[in-house]
This record gives sequence, structure tokens and C-alpha cells, in this order.
Amino acid sequence: MNDRQRLKAILLEKSYRKGTFQLTSGKTSDFYIDGKQTTLSAEGAFLCGKLIFDLIKKEGKGIGAVGGMTLGADPIVTAVSIASFLDHNPIPAFIVRKEAKGHGTGNYIEGLGNMEKGCSVALVEDVVTTGGTLIKVIERVEAAGFTVGLVITIVERQEGGTAALEEAGYPLKSLYTREELLGEDS
Repeated sequence: MNDRQRLKAILLEKSYRKGTFQLTSGKTSDFYIDGKQTTLSAEGAFLCGKLIFDLIKKEGKGIGAVGGMTLGADPIVTAVSIASFLDHNPIPAFIVRKEAKGHGTGNYIEGLGNMEKGCSVALVEDVVTTGGTLIKVIERVEAAGFTVGLVITIVERQEGGTAALEEAGYPLKSLYTREELLGEDS
């Protein structure tokens, strides 16, 4: 079993649930993928970090940092940063807050001190439905003077997120689409 197959098995075991669920997007779904159950497990985090870093090396020329919206992206960006360090090509991680910090610097972005000013960044998310969270992250990252060079999700639910991001000018790369993860009969 290769890394991609193993991560799929972990996602299905730890993160996939059938039932009726309210999604962040406001939509109701008959299945839920709780990505944090995978990204907060040791093996799941390692594999997510490794596979996303491999994708960054392949698709993201000149990426200077990796980040995303707290809370879902927190373990992912850490895992990617560690994978990059182990590969002797360290990429710092950063986190985008949901609300600006109410004290101190008032920043939306944590980790700025590790990033080269104006660098190109990769943005990550565990699960994408409509793309709304990533669009908000893109706006905040660009407002801070950075360029978005790559946008990646672990699972793309195939419910409009890819189209919304492409319309905004940001092609979405995914480790798995819903179809790839769950198969045709889901």
C-alpha cells in the first residue's frame, strides 16, 4: 500500500461519517468528512504533510510559506512544514485567524516573522465544499501583501468549490475528490 492509498484508508476509517450533517457552508449533507480526525492522528498528519509537500514540490514553483484558516488548516500546515524540513527544503507555516487579533499586533496572520515579505504561498484546507473559506483566506493573505501560488485541499467534495475558486482565478488541487475517496456509489 503506497502513501496515497494508506491516507485514503485512514480518511475513510477516521474521518468519514454517514448521516445528516450541517456543513460550514450552510448546506446539509448525508455524509461528513471530519478531516481533523485524520490530520490530528500521528500517521494521518504525517501522510497529509508528506503528500501535500510532494504536491507543492511538483506544482508550486517558488512557494515560500504554507498556510490556511485556523482551525482546520492548523495541523496540516504544521505537518507540511515538518515534511519540508525533513526533505531539507524548509517551508515555514502560517495560520490565518478567523477574526483579527484583538490585542498586540491586531494581525489576521500568525507566523509573519518566519515569512519572506511578499512571497508566494500555498494555501491548504482539509475539506472544500463551496470554497468560501479559502476565498476568505486568499483575500486576507493578498491584503497582507503575499501572492497565492497554489491552493490545495485534502478532500474536494465536488459541490462547487473548484468552480468558485477557478472563477476567482485560483485553480484548486486536491489529494482526493469525493468520487476518488468514496467511489461512484456514495
